[in-house]
Amino acid sequence: MSVFAEPVTKLDPAKLEKAAEMLKALAHPTRLAIVDLLDQGRRLTVSEIHQALKIEQAVASHHLRILKDRGAVLCEREGKNRYYCLKHELMSQIISCVEKCS
Repeated sequence: MSVFAEPVTKLDPAKLEKAAEMLKALAHPTRLAIVDLLDQGRRLTVSEIHQALKIEQAVASHHLRILKDRGAVLCEREGKNRYYCLKHELMSQIISCVEKCS
């Protein structure tokens, strides 16, 4: 067996690709802060998020769009407001794990 043989993994390549995309979505301090705000089932509007993080509303909207497009958050419309929440309750555990490993 060659030292340079391909590593064997139990995970499906498609699942690995999806996992990598999710990690890319989280790979920004502002997006990590948004996920932290939405932890424990909280639902917040863009206005609430930008005020809590003390960032421009356009910046909050940009990062929320990335998180939504990559499947990390859900957007629910109620009247004039759009509420954002985590799509997966375990999302905050990823942040906790990374904090412990760094």
